[in-house]
Amino acid sequence: MAILVGSSTKAIVQGITGRQGSFHTKLMLEYGTKVVAGVTPGKGGQAVWGVPVYDTVREALSEHDANASIVFVPARFAKEAVVEAIEAGLELIVVITEHIPVRDTIEFLALARREGATIIGPNTPGIITPGECKLGVMPGHVFTRGQVGMVSRSGTLTYEVAAQLTRAGLGQSTCLGIGGDPVVGLTFTEVLDMFAEDPETRAVVLIGEIGGNLEELAAKHIREGYPKPVVAFIAGRTAPPGKRMGHAGAIIMGRAGTAESKVRALEGAGVPVARTPSEVAKLVVELLS
Repeated sequence: MAILVGSSTKAIVQGITGRQGSFHTKLMLEYGTKVVAGVTPGKGGQAVWGVPVYDTVREALSEHDANASIVFVPARFAKEAVVEAIEAGLELIVVITEHIPVRDTIEFLALARREGATIIGPNTPGIITPGECKLGVMPGHVFTRGQVGMVSRSGTLTYEVAAQLTRAGLGQSTCLGIGGDPVVGLTFTEVLDMFAEDPETRAVVLIGEIGGNLEELAAKHIREGYPKPVVAFIAGRTAPPGKRMGHAGAIIMGRAGTAESKVRALEGAGVPVARTPSEVAKLVVELLS
């Protein structure tokens, strides 16, 4: 078992002929992900790493069975690409693209909710169920199959913590990045509920950062009776107010969104919060022993 992606996932790559789309398609194929088609308007009839390219998502789906898309389309065209995938009936859309205008994101997320599609991102490193499927840009070799679910706002910290868990003998069930933008599709709370329903996942690692209130909302949800142990890490403890740190959503405005408020909320919900990324694996081992 896993959440959202697995051995049955069949994906199309939107923007497959671009530099990033082509590069990561190769890596996803090498990992074993079933990439069945690519889409780039005006490039239909070509092939990238043996994957046939079509002008539209509907054309691709008329020739291939797929249930997911990963989007490498430039920001100014990303909304159109995501809307096309939603309207074609795809269940899961992973939006790698960053710098998408917030209004565009709000509009395609509203459409996704109406149509029952799940959006991961934007500005996400993607999702991986180790040994089965990787839809994203993460380095597959640091992940190994196991019983710890991971949900994060930071790609780099996801890789670092996954490597620490692997070295500690703890594999991962599924790892995903919800995205670093101010507005994203899946939230921490929604992913926590998915892990709660997954029998393979015994514990969850939550990696947050400054900005927004998604971590505080997750803490409230956990405090209300979350059934599985959770360990957290919050990045940006030394970030100055009003200065964006990396992600567009990683900015403290006034008293909201500080690392201290997030740590306080999580610890108040009984969640151990690591001081450093390297401490996460140790805390998980203690919870599961």
